[in-house]
Amino acid sequence: MGASLRGQGQTRRLALFGTKGVVSRCRDFTAEALDDWGWTPAVGERGAVVEDVLLLVSEMATNACLHAGGPTELVLRHGPDGLRIEVADTSAQPPHPRPREVSLPGGHGLIVLERLSQSWGWAPTDGGKIVWVQVTSPDRQAGTPDR
Repeated sequence: MGASLRGQGQTRRLALFGTKGVVSRCRDFTAEALDDWGWTPAVGERGAVVEDVLLLVSEMATNACLHAGGPTELVLRHGPDGLRIEVADTSAQPPHPRPREVSLPGGHGLIVLERLSQSWGWAPTDGGKIVWVQVTSPDRQAGTPDR
């Protein structure tokens, strides 16, 4: 069964507190979900998509740690068009790109989201905001039929 069908319609949630170890917990949680949904084992283009998803999760969690006191929840929604990743935090401030400073490391998180996702955005919540990305499933990216 194709990766885009297995586990379709499932939502997985991970409650998060603080910043210590949160990025690796988010990556591990996501890797387990991708495995359950048939996105792995991943080689070639499929492997690139899985690595992109893990990098996106890392960037989103890191941004929440650096700019919002840490994420409060990671949500993975597996649907017919792929995967929607949401990271919630307690800051009401919208994400905005930092001015590029060649001499300083970092500051590329939103560029990574833009380049590796199909689309991305943010939405205010009662307790802060969520930042989300949409990623096309490996089967759809490779042009493989879903059946």
